[in-house]
Amino acid sequence: MDDCEQLHRNGYALLRRAIPADWLDDLRTAFEVGVKPSDQWPVPRGMDWRHSQLDSDSTVRAVCRLPQMLAMVGELIGERFFLSQVEGREPLAGGGYQQLHRDLSAQRPGDIVNALAFFDDYGPENGATRIVPGSHREPAFDFSDESRVVQLSGSAGDILVFDVDLLHAGSLNLVGSRRRSVLISYFSEPLYASHLETLSLRNIQMEKTDWFDPCTIYQRF
Repeated sequence: MDDCEQLHRNGYALLRRAIPADWLDDLRTAFEVGVKPSDQWPVPRGMDWRHSQLDSDSTVRAVCRLPQMLAMVGELIGERFFLSQVEGREPLAGGGYQQLHRDLSAQRPGDIVNALAFFDDYGPENGATRIVPGSHREPAFDFSDESRVVQLSGSAGDILVFDVDLLHAGSLNLVGSRRRSVLISYFSEPLYASHLETLSLRNIQMEKTDWFDPCTIYQRF
C-alpha cells in the first residue's frame, strides 16, 4: 500500500517533527500572548481548556503553510482549498476529556481537513488526542465504543492531519503537564461563501485568506 492509499484508508497521518525545532519557542510565546478566557470568545469555550487567539501570528501562519502538511491536506480534499481557521488550545489539569466525535464535512465527504500541530510533547498522561483509524468512511458508529481507539503520543513539533469525519477526541490531562497545540482548518473552495458568513462567530481575525491548489504543491509524502 502506498502512502496516498494509506492516507485515504486511515483518514489521517501523523507527521513527526514537521515543525522546525527553532520555531517552537516563538510558537509557545504566541500561544501565551493570545490566551483569552472563555467569556471573551463569541461562543464560550470549555472551562477545562485554555484557548488562544493566534491566527495573525507570523510563525503560526508559517506552520499553516508547511509544504509537507499542505500536500496531505490537498490529497485528502482533492481540489483547491483555503485556510479557514486557526485556534490554540490546551487541556487544563484534570480536564480536556471528550467523547469520540466527528467535526463533520459540510457539502461532501472530504471537503474539510483539520491539522493539529503540537507545541509540547504529548501522550496519554497529558490528554493527547485519540483517534479511530478508518472511521471517516463509516457512517454508522457507536461513539461510546473505544475498542479500536489509538491513543497518540509524540514530541513537540509533530502534526496530525485528519479528515474531519474521522472519529477523534481529547483525553484527560491526568498530570497537568503542558500540552499546547494549534488546531488548523482547511476548507474546499465551494465552502468559501459560508466561511465568510461565519467569520465573526468564529472570531477569525486573519486579514488575508491563504489559497492552495493541490496541483501546485510539489512536495509529496
